[in-house]
Amino acid sequence: FIMNKFGIPQISTGDMFRAAIKAGTELGKQAKALMDEGKLVPDELTVALVKDRIAQADCANGFLLDGFPRTIPQADALKDSGVKIDFVLEFDVPDEVIVERMSGRRVHQASGRSYHIVYNPPKVEGKDDVTGEDLIIRADDKPETVLDRLAVYHKQTSPLIDYYQAEAKAGNTQYFRLDGTQKVE
Repeated sequence: FIMNKFGIPQISTGDMFRAAIKAGTELGKQAKALMDEGKLVPDELTVALVKDRIAQADCANGFLLDGFPRTIPQADALKDSGVKIDFVLEFDVPDEVIVERMSGRRVHQASGRSYHIVYNPPKVEGKDDVTGEDLIIRADDKPETVLDRLAVYHKQTSPLIDYYQAEAKAGNTQYFRLDGTQKVE
């Protein structure tokens, strides 16, 4: 919705790491091991990846960062590199809803097509609509991994709420908290 409305790209560190994993790069191998355990990729790797991405031509008029920054050091590194953050959107979603949403995802590995057993089910349970091939549950979508990731989020990422609220009070950005359980309008 936001990307279409403003004509800007969505930059997802998760997607960038998954592409590196699929390509079998060294960064991809390191990221895969960490992500499969529900851990976050170290800041220096993530920051380098994002800085490289936002320097590309399609980001000249803006971009939407999805899943970045996740830590105060990442936010500081972004700020120190001169990147201006105009808006910060916090989508507030209870943990149990996140577990339900993520553990219900199913993916066609070859194409990346994504389904959800409740919200976007395939026509035939467990099968890709286009090819009929099996769908998988990504290791990082398993309930126990999601719970581990949420624990990491609450420890490392939640402090960003205070960080960006302070940035907004200082006039450096605008901060909005949105109910992430509502439908997109």
